[in-house]
Amino acid sequence: MNPLTYASPFPSTFVFGAAAAAAQIEGAAFEDGKGPSIWDTFARQPGKVAGGDTLDVACDHYHRFDEDFALMASLGIRHYRLSIAWPRIFPDGDGAVNQAGLDFYRRVFASMARHGITPWVTLFHWDLPQALEDRGGWTARATVEAFARYADTVVKAFSGDVRHWITLNEIRCFTWLAYGVGNKAPGRRESDAVVNQTIHHALLAHGHAVRAVREFGGPQARVGLTDNCDVSVPVTETPADIAAAEAWFEDKNAHILGAIHRGGYSMAYLERVGDAAPRVATGDFDLISLPTDFLGLNVYTATYVRAGRDGARYEALALPAHYPRADSPWLNLVPQAMYWAPRMCHALYGHRSIYITENGCGYNHEPVIDGEVIDLHRRDYLRGHLREMHRAIADGVPVDGYFLWSFIDNFEWEDGYERRFGIVHCDFETQVRTPKLSARYYADVIHTRRIV
Repeated sequence: MNPLTYASPFPSTFVFGAAAAAAQIEGAAFEDGKGPSIWDTFARQPGKVAGGDTLDVACDHYHRFDEDFALMASLGIRHYRLSIAWPRIFPDGDGAVNQAGLDFYRRVFASMARHGITPWVTLFHWDLPQALEDRGGWTARATVEAFARYADTVVKAFSGDVRHWITLNEIRCFTWLAYGVGNKAPGRRESDAVVNQTIHHALLAHGHAVRAVREFGGPQARVGLTDNCDVSVPVTETPADIAAAEAWFEDKNAHILGAIHRGGYSMAYLERVGDAAPRVATGDFDLISLPTDFLGLNVYTATYVRAGRDGARYEALALPAHYPRADSPWLNLVPQAMYWAPRMCHALYGHRSIYITENGCGYNHEPVIDGEVIDLHRRDYLRGHLREMHRAIADGVPVDGYFLWSFIDNFEWEDGYERRFGIVHCDFETQVRTPKLSARYYADVIHTRRIV
């Protein structure tokens, strides 16, 4: 077989999709028996979310999902990564099941089927029921037990509708940023020991989700984690810099990907955290390290790394003041991340199927002018990142799909509604949807299966 060239189409089995999350688009925050999530609470605390925005209405997808799927299908998007809202299914986190919540997602999956769209379902995308947070949240092992019941319930209920399952979205964000840094819900600032324990509990929840899919998902079900691993890009693609970037990658990801795939925490990690190491019960890693079918990667940015000097294994480089970035201050533009993230996961952890489950860029002030949003910055971002992913596939990295973040502008967590990641513009006052130039560009990529 001839190797891929820049003009070659993507493989015939390659999946193109788009992604969104329940809390960010659904709205209906307190309808039909849904309980409050930690983000419903966090958004009501002064100064926590830009503009005082809440999730109460968001994109009103709860009432408009059928028209949203019609729009998605018109763009040629046949795969959609969505999440289930835990507080819709268990308003109190555990306790009684809310039948209206299950019924809502049955309507969602039926609509997707009518429009020819395949669901890829994330079980947890940050919207922890507030009732569980009141009992300790991810610092408490009881939350893991509640999640296990939730996962069992959802997989049993929708095994006939869903084949592709994602356990958790971005462990770092709902543990370290939420319980350590405090800029994401619930906004706590705990010790390193507590934060490391929340990460361990999240790993256990991942294991329970894998177990639930194996037990109740049916013979065709597939399951994997979505991780926003810390990505390194070698300054030069030379053996010395590549080795340095791999060493940095292993160190930075030892507590999540490393722990899952090595069957425990490495000695290097345990020595680094010292007395702040998480408490591990007998059998925990039997569950955590259950085999998965794929790895999902959310890839946005990266750190440049080169060979270290004076005996150092590596050197991570600080970015200059005017290095290009999106309006999200953390989103420095490093397209090569799309090459190196999957390549390193394949090389270091042996993954044989990798999906880019999120990739996109957030900008403010994208007005609709004469019926159009000319977001050429996003088109350029997509084209550059798709090109690097295409290069990874050509080099034998098993990247099997790509989900653009996001299908529609939505509630961007602590940035509220100001920060827009969508390829579809949402007027949050009128709920009018307007496909942006980037949506038309992505539709052409999907149609031709080429980088156009």
